[in-house]
Amino acid sequence: MADEKILLRVEDARVWFRGKKRSAGTVKAVDGVTLEIYKGETFGVVGESGCGKSTLGRLLVGLVDPVSGNVQLEGRNVNGLRGAAARQVRREVQIVFQDPSASLNPRRTVKQILEEPFLVHRLGDAAFREGRIRELLQLVGLDEYHLSRYPHELSGGQKQRVGIARALALEPKLIVCDEAVSALDVSVQAQVLNLLQSLKEKLGLTYFFISHNLSVVYQVSDRVAVMYLGKIVELAPYDQIYERPLHPYTEALLSAIPRAAGEHAERVHLEGEIPSPTDPPGGCRFHTRCPKACARCAQEEPPFREIEKDHFVACHLCDNPSADPKEKTEPSESR
Repeated sequence: MADEKILLRVEDARVWFRGKKRSAGTVKAVDGVTLEIYKGETFGVVGESGCGKSTLGRLLVGLVDPVSGNVQLEGRNVNGLRGAAARQVRREVQIVFQDPSASLNPRRTVKQILEEPFLVHRLGDAAFREGRIRELLQLVGLDEYHLSRYPHELSGGQKQRVGIARALALEPKLIVCDEAVSALDVSVQAQVLNLLQSLKEKLGLTYFFISHNLSVVYQVSDRVAVMYLGKIVELAPYDQIYERPLHPYTEALLSAIPRAAGEHAERVHLEGEIPSPTDPPGGCRFHTRCPKACARCAQEEPPFREIEKDHFVACHLCDNPSADPKEKTEPSESR
């Protein structure tokens, strides 16, 4: 029997892409990820560009299929669905993309963009659609005069609000936010983040929030997963991740957060480039850049396991945590 708290479960999922040329090899964008997303939470995912976090988000929405493993929505396996079954899942899981200028059709007005989900899913008559569109505008803080505007006539923040309204149209249970604020000015980022939080509380939403900005993830997330080269290397509630990181990669990411005047933290500098996802290193994938790596790290892949309550990590240093205590890393600002 499925756990009623779990909205979505990913089990040992792999998403690989073949290169266009034979010599290009296979890109292992997501390579053995297991996680659970609880109803009503914001699940944050961070990592450097190319770590696979956006591909993981697209997997949850059904835009890509896994080569192995599975995705379950409230206990239902949603891999490889087609036709009516796929449309039903897409009503329940929606996505907000990073660049609203690229994700909104430039030839359609805001009204046409917001009406499209109802037409695709054949929901309601013209009067129902008209009323629902106005409700959506009000939810995201736009006015009715925006209905006749085209995307190029809107600011970046307004375009992203339209993208959020479109994602809300079908009353989804889970929304994947793929770098949803990274293309916006800092002041507009704060407004959109506040909007997302308000909508979560008002509509009972669950978010899968992808970002490379650790400060943003800290502000919005209940739990945080850290990805590196297709794998999750650490997963814990936000306060445990930020106050007591256990994986050296997480420590390095946290050390890069800008500090307020008077605050000091030792910067962890990672040497070398991220290895190619077509030919990841053996053992621990981070060992080629890890300042604490040992011979075992190059030979044996560390298992992803629970080190302390709700705190999971894949690192050989954590075989005996008491023998290798980690210094606490304070976040840049209070939550």
